[in-house]
Order: sequence, then C-alpha cells, then structure tokens
Amino acid sequence: MKMNAELARKIKILARENPTLLQHQIAALLDINQGRVSEVLSGRRFGEISE
Repeated sequence: MKMNAELARKIKILARENPTLLQHQIAALLDINQGRVSEVLSGRRFGEISE
C-alpha cells in the first residue's frame, strides 16, 4: 500500500483511539511497514495532516 495523506490520517486515528496499540500492531492492521507508522506518528512524514 502506498503511503498517502489518507493512510497517515488512519494511522493517527488508530494511535489516538487505541493508546495501547504498538506501532508494529498498527502496521500489521494496515498492511504497511512499521517504519512508516513511526514516521507518521513522529511527524517526519505527513506532519501537517490532522486526525
């Protein structure tokens, strides 16, 4: 799956609504690499996207 603004939004929503989910679990749910989840949550990618 290609990283885009909509996927970044989904990552941020999942992390906010499920604070006990780990990054690798979010990645598995969305079928993406854990590194992409880390980049989004740290703001390195798609930092301008709001939840």
